[in-house]
Amino acid sequence: MPPKKRKSRRRGGKRGKNRAFRLPWLKILLLALVLAGGYIGWLDFQVYRQFEGKRWSLPARVYARPLELYAGLALRPGQFANELRALGYRTVSRPRRPGEVARDGNRFQLITRPFTFWDGREPSQTLRVSFSASRVTRLQDDRNGARLALARLEPLEIGSVHTARQEDRILVQLGEVPTLLTEALIAVEDRRFYQHHGVSPRAIARAFLVNVRSGEVVQGGSTLTQQLVKNFFLTSRRSLWRKVNEALMALLLERRYSKDEILEAYLNEIYLAQDGQRAIHGFGLGSRFFFQRPLDELSIEQIALLVGMVKGPSYYDPRRHPQRAKKRRDLVLRVMYEQGLISQAEYQKARNAPLGLVRAVAGTSKQFPAFLDLVRRQLRREYREQDLVSEGLKIFTTLDPQVQWALQKSLDRRIAPLLGTHPDMQGAGLVTHSANGEVLALAGGRRAGFAGFNRALDARRHVGSLIKPAVYLGALEQPARYSLATLLDDGPLEYAQNDGVWRPNNYDHRFHDQVMLYQALAHSYNVATARLGLDLGVDRVIATLRRLSVDRPLNPYPSLFLGATDLSPLDVTRLYLNFASGGFHVPLRAIRSILNAEGEPLQRYDLEVKRVIDPRPAYLINRALQAVVEEGTARALNRRFASSLGLAGKTGTTNDLRDSWFAGYDGAQLAVVWMGRDDNQPMGLTGASGAMQVWADLFAQTGAVPNAPAAPEGIVWHGVDRVSGGLADRGCPDTVQLPFVENGVLPPPAPCAGGRAPQWIPEWLQ
Repeated sequence: MPPKKRKSRRRGGKRGKNRAFRLPWLKILLLALVLAGGYIGWLDFQVYRQFEGKRWSLPARVYARPLELYAGLALRPGQFANELRALGYRTVSRPRRPGEVARDGNRFQLITRPFTFWDGREPSQTLRVSFSASRVTRLQDDRNGARLALARLEPLEIGSVHTARQEDRILVQLGEVPTLLTEALIAVEDRRFYQHHGVSPRAIARAFLVNVRSGEVVQGGSTLTQQLVKNFFLTSRRSLWRKVNEALMALLLERRYSKDEILEAYLNEIYLAQDGQRAIHGFGLGSRFFFQRPLDELSIEQIALLVGMVKGPSYYDPRRHPQRAKKRRDLVLRVMYEQGLISQAEYQKARNAPLGLVRAVAGTSKQFPAFLDLVRRQLRREYREQDLVSEGLKIFTTLDPQVQWALQKSLDRRIAPLLGTHPDMQGAGLVTHSANGEVLALAGGRRAGFAGFNRALDARRHVGSLIKPAVYLGALEQPARYSLATLLDDGPLEYAQNDGVWRPNNYDHRFHDQVMLYQALAHSYNVATARLGLDLGVDRVIATLRRLSVDRPLNPYPSLFLGATDLSPLDVTRLYLNFASGGFHVPLRAIRSILNAEGEPLQRYDLEVKRVIDPRPAYLINRALQAVVEEGTARALNRRFASSLGLAGKTGTTNDLRDSWFAGYDGAQLAVVWMGRDDNQPMGLTGASGAMQVWADLFAQTGAVPNAPAAPEGIVWHGVDRVSGGLADRGCPDTVQLPFVENGVLPPPAPCAGGRAPQWIPEWLQ
């Protein structure tokens, strides 16, 4: 009996031990299931959180002004062709689709692209535009020949405000994408996209066989959903755990969202290229980056190239590896043909076509970095950085591409020949609309695409004689004491100061005795200007400059009268805009309006001006600045432009020829140009031989507009003897006609007038 009992105990102990052994494994299994379920739930939450709502941080997109066409517009046929080329219009024999143009001499036929402007959506238009040598002569609807009053092209995109990751994309909806592109993408990357649930073992096997048969990688085993998950949620680090996560998240994504939603997300997320520090994502931006046209204008071979690049954007980069990219493109074309997406004729034609890449000769941030710098500074005063890089804002600016190209070309033409002797030579310039302060062009250096130090905004240099009009304005605002004919002493001057005696001298090292006030400004006589400034007082001149928007620290000494202060081209532009506008303070602006991602207006920048110079002295100072061009330091302009245009401006030259300046305006635009060296060493150019030549080249390209403001009430004209500065009559052989403030000071009769000083200019000639 006892042995049996022992045996029974041994059997019972073994069964208990087995039950005890199984229990922990069941618990572990249950715990693992709970953890796995929790992990999957966490993954599901991540998929939902990141994919729902706003799925991308969309950079603000920045546009130039749209070109508005109308009969009489000053625009040459070549300029129009350049703008169309920058916009990516294709030259064809007969336009049939938006973005196509045909040219026959001075006549263009084109179909514009639809675009959402700040004032609403504008549909595509079929246009016929006829030109003379320098103007639009007729604008018609090309379908019926009806004359049109106005038409505008879509604006040139000039840049964007990126996230810290420098991702850029143009968001597209699935309905905006050509069907051929989505079909080709699915045929090459995921043929069973609409049948699987996120992961396709069948696709993996088929891709293996296709690649073996082709001798290279034509198809991938990952589904489009897995590729989207990899790009959208995961890092690029390869590991088994990442592949597990990729498969799980692909299944979860397919459970939550439709195939079309996933495909649309893929089309916008896929990485296609690198542009410097900017990452090109999505087919919408890829189409613009490689071909300068929207997706719906792509040809079969261009679609195939983009689809082929999905496999390896760097490896198949068509700009760096054109032969490799073409081979890949042709493989995609073959798949498209085999799948019945294109005909044999289309296949053969597309295979024989070149890659068709278009480099952005203009219209990218690389072309206009200095202007974009100004735009960003204005935006960041009014918007949070996060809004600028994520909300998809549309920024419509004032940039005129025609003026910008002309400014940069003019700088390059004048600086390039000097680089042999002055390799550090630089230049900068701004062009603004005189009436509304819109910045039409801005160059921060001699190189158009260099996004470095912005000299137009930040380089503060001695301005020399550019400051003088403020001194003369202070005098002309006292009509009881001064007129344009008031005689100033340009003889030797000594002025005692705390640090010694100040002895100003003229640029030509000569003195000119008695000169009329307008002559002293026109010829930029330093000594006469210094005497006038001393008569007015330093405080009054500083107050005048402050009223004229100069807010930089100013040298409170008489040398200020001759330009001993540092200003940037932007500061000088603000100063001279008061003269060019006829006496108004016009705030500079680089932005016209801002839309949100849905195309709804957020902000308009309305024009706000206030008068800071009385109309009569404003008219007189304009006349004096016209005399600078007619007979003074800028008279060389009369050899390039008709004197009847009434161009006005002022040269500026600093000591030892370190800085060359010119600020000048016609009846519509003001341009300020600076040339010099960054190390502030002499470079051998005066204002007239350097900066003024850039200004002249610029206005020769853009076309100068007559500057003939109407005389305000209270202005009368008199003939003045050039020799004596006295009032003249018909007996005086050398006279100049000058405006005066009515009831203001007048010069005495000239000796040649025989004691008489009639106001002999007929009213109809005044």
